[in-house]
Amino acid sequence: MRIELISVFVHDQAEALAFYTDVLGFKKRRDIPLGQDSWLTVVSSDDPDGPEVLLEPSHHPAVKPYRDALMTAGIPVAQFLVDDVAAEHERLAAAGVTFTQPPIDVGEAWIAVFDDTCGNLIQIVSVKP
Repeated sequence: MRIELISVFVHDQAEALAFYTDVLGFKKRRDIPLGQDSWLTVVSSDDPDGPEVLLEPSHHPAVKPYRDALMTAGIPVAQFLVDDVAAEHERLAAAGVTFTQPPIDVGEAWIAVFDDTCGNLIQIVSVKP
């Protein structure tokens, strides 16, 4: 068993694609039309054959209360590994990304949390050697 795909619910797939590619630096992997939406995935530029993030439309009625509860509680829906949280925080903040948690030392790692502009909080993590 292995992880190949995770879903992140988004308000608008086009806006999400722009944020995840232009700001975060991911690359579009798949864009398969499915009615008004698409099976739209992105991958890490550093690992183009690695796990995909599905930018999934948030139309289902169960999604809004779930996302609202996570956002209110400050709980990230996903975590992405980075080499240096402080450097990534600086780069993303300079690009206009809003952080809800600046970089903090949590013992075994550094973490920070930002708003992905698509209705989610995302945590970045760099594990200490």
